[in-house]
Amino acid sequence: MKCLSIGAFSTVFFAIASGAYATLLVGCSPSALLAKSVKSDETPLASALANIDRVETTADGTSTSRTIDDYKRDLALRITQVNSTHIYTDRPQALLRSVVVVKFSVDAEGKLLRSEIVRSNHDRVTEATALSTLRNTAPFPKPAAILLRNGRLEVSETWLFNNDGRFQIRSVALPQMDH
Repeated sequence: MKCLSIGAFSTVFFAIASGAYATLLVGCSPSALLAKSVKSDETPLASALANIDRVETTADGTSTSRTIDDYKRDLALRITQVNSTHIYTDRPQALLRSVVVVKFSVDAEGKLLRSEIVRSNHDRVTEATALSTLRNTAPFPKPAAILLRNGRLEVSETWLFNNDGRFQIRSVALPQMDH
């Protein structure tokens, strides 16, 4: 398995959170199936994260994603995996504590060049968490050359925070609860 589609990722989290056994189509390989059950001594989050492999790259570490949206999903999966203790595995609550949008730049080598908050409710704790989890994840897979402008790629991503301070990344988040 090389990567999971957003639907498969969400299904892993939903299946693990609900205690169900998950059999999923792998996003990059329509014929490959992933079947994983939660061991009795394994936490649901650990089990879900075990089903997420690293982003698919070439031998030199370049992402195989050819669109910005696909690269964003790859980054979101990586942020989720690296920062697993900060991740909310169920559906986000209906009224979120905070929504933090971060704009950041990645160079041709996958190095985080800069990051800034572009939208927030000014909750300093969630802003700091969003920025620190982004920094903790770097370096990123190298973006494909077709995605670069002037040697860099600028991306915006959204962190969705529940009241307890845990989050999901919008590109791979489960649907919010209705009430």
